[in-house]
Amino acid sequence: MQDIIRAASGWMLWFSLLGALTLMVPKTVFDPEHYHYILFIGAIGIWRYSVGIVHFIRGMIFLYIVFPIQKRRALAALEKNPPSHIYLMVTSFRIDAQTTAQVYSSIIEEAIRCGYPTTVVASIVEMSDELLMKSLWQKFDPPEHVKLKFVRIPGTGKRDGLANGFRCIANDMPDETALAAVIDGDTVLEPDVVTLCAPFFSLYPNVGALTTNETCEVLGTYWMSQWHKLRFAQRHIGMSSMALSKRVLTLTGRMSMFRASVVTQNEFIDDVENDHLEHWRLGRFKFLTGDDKSSWYSLMRRGWDTYYVPDATINTVEHPPEKEFLKAAKQLMFRWYGNSLRQNSRATKLGIARLGVLTYYVLWDQRISMWTSILGLTAAIMGALKYGSEILWMYLLWIAFTRSVVTLLLAFSGHRIGPAFPAMLYFNQIYGSLIKIYVFFRLDRQSWTRQKTKLALSKDRFQRHFNQLSTQIMTFSSVSLFIALVLHIV
Repeated sequence: MQDIIRAASGWMLWFSLLGALTLMVPKTVFDPEHYHYILFIGAIGIWRYSVGIVHFIRGMIFLYIVFPIQKRRALAALEKNPPSHIYLMVTSFRIDAQTTAQVYSSIIEEAIRCGYPTTVVASIVEMSDELLMKSLWQKFDPPEHVKLKFVRIPGTGKRDGLANGFRCIANDMPDETALAAVIDGDTVLEPDVVTLCAPFFSLYPNVGALTTNETCEVLGTYWMSQWHKLRFAQRHIGMSSMALSKRVLTLTGRMSMFRASVVTQNEFIDDVENDHLEHWRLGRFKFLTGDDKSSWYSLMRRGWDTYYVPDATINTVEHPPEKEFLKAAKQLMFRWYGNSLRQNSRATKLGIARLGVLTYYVLWDQRISMWTSILGLTAAIMGALKYGSEILWMYLLWIAFTRSVVTLLLAFSGHRIGPAFPAMLYFNQIYGSLIKIYVFFRLDRQSWTRQKTKLALSKDRFQRHFNQLSTQIMTFSSVSLFIALVLHIV
């Protein structure tokens, strides 16, 4: 009841703000013949919104028309070609005991529930995790066809944990129909995830991996909770859109399922464990984070398709890296966008023939959108300084109105929407763009938010100083050109 009251109060406050903005702008704004009207039909705005509309329409077509048909066909294909074995591999490091117990319990229960011969592979660092898993294993007392294996590794990062887990699976020499789910240590599996995912590998022989729908439980403030929930609602529609062409852009590390024959190949294991980038300016550096992007790139490069199962759900327990919202958002965005941009710089080289037209465009758009997303605000501020404050009020009204519409459209994703969503959408646009611009010129800077580990700087003194100086020059030059362009437009 308290949540309902808070949500209702929030929506009333938001629409009151929208009404106040409407009263503050000049009446001429709503006259199509007035020159102010061009602010509403600018070419940049039409282009940006058209991309979102395309993804929304494609997402709805997949969710409500295509996927139900594919699911029926997949269940029929499963009867003829079921998986021979299921591997549930979990990697865990420095996660609180309560969350770890939830995660391990859900994995053991799913191993029992799915009915297939199953092996749980626990890739862990600390003895406490092993003792906890053994205790829960004894409690649930799985049948004989459910096995448990431990892989103990040093705390050198998730990539090493994944690679050692894959090698453990490879020792079993699984056949072509065996499947392996990769699960993060803060991911609680909802019932029947395995049985919902497995049929699509039987239906589509060229699907090398797929990922699942995601909800979250945030151990943080209201704003942090709303921010994560907004992200997962947007993710659901974006994944559904790309799944229409079997080109899901990331194999989410929280929970994705692969063909065991893929993850046991030495080439794939090396791609995950030792992935790196040869950058024209920053030199060669290893990827510390972004294992989900590495696995996606490895599959795309080798000709596999990727897929999304919207009715297979996992629930992640989110631990914000900082108590303050802005600090936590900055750290998380720096990691997320850094992973995407490092991946982006080489993924487009695979070409349209391999990626498809839409995927190729979306990858390029990730580089373009970080500038176009702040174009409107920059122009509004400059226009307000030159022509008067009504320009800024008009812009804010447009932002409030359009983000309200987008929020209502997100309700079709099946995720619950909240009154903070419109403001969070704009926050993601502006703050996220600034973070993207910053990290785009600093692709070699990486760090985990939980482990607090960072990539070591180059030992070459000249390379290190060149990187720092060239980064500052390129950032300053690019921002200066952008501001000059906006000034010219205004």
